[in-house]
Amino acid sequence: MKLLEERIRKDGIVRPGNVLKVDSFINHQMDIALFEEMAKEWKRLFAGKPINKILTIEASGIGIAAIAAREFGVPVIFAKKSKSINLDNDNYCTRIQSYTHGKVYDVIMSKKFLNSEDHVLIIDDFLANGCALLGLMDLVEHAGATVEGIGIAIEKGFQRGGDIIREKGIQLESLAIVDAMNEDGTIVFREQ
Repeated sequence: MKLLEERIRKDGIVRPGNVLKVDSFINHQMDIALFEEMAKEWKRLFAGKPINKILTIEASGIGIAAIAAREFGVPVIFAKKSKSINLDNDNYCTRIQSYTHGKVYDVIMSKKFLNSEDHVLIIDDFLANGCALLGLMDLVEHAGATVEGIGIAIEKGFQRGGDIIREKGIQLESLAIVDAMNEDGTIVFREQ
């Protein structure tokens, strides 16, 4: 998606350790107009799929997933990285290692929001090693639901996550795939 690539070139910051900082428009301050265009593109890419739920993980994916859910006309569910006192005890649970935070999270989601009748589109801001997506796919599998596809804002194509997901036969639509981030701050995108 050229609009997203242009925004990453303009406002993205390359940091050591293959970190792409996009907090001015995606995951701290959110550009809702950009999110709306991203949602429209996912709606086009997943046309014909019987999607009735969108799933993401807290926190950075929530804003994007909420706008996508509005475009699809379906609810959005987000998996939580910690249990709170207002969460029921009947939950699906999985473990996810965060590339960004370097931590392992016990991720939970209430069973009342996902079941075998559901057809899920997973939405997230980044795809690097694929751990978060594999964990979300695990939650969907526990529920007996179906993953209809995965929509990612930015995929780090030089890391293995995208290959792992595609090898599973899941339709993965990344709106921008970064093939390289150079020390001088330039970003190389994959032609799509």
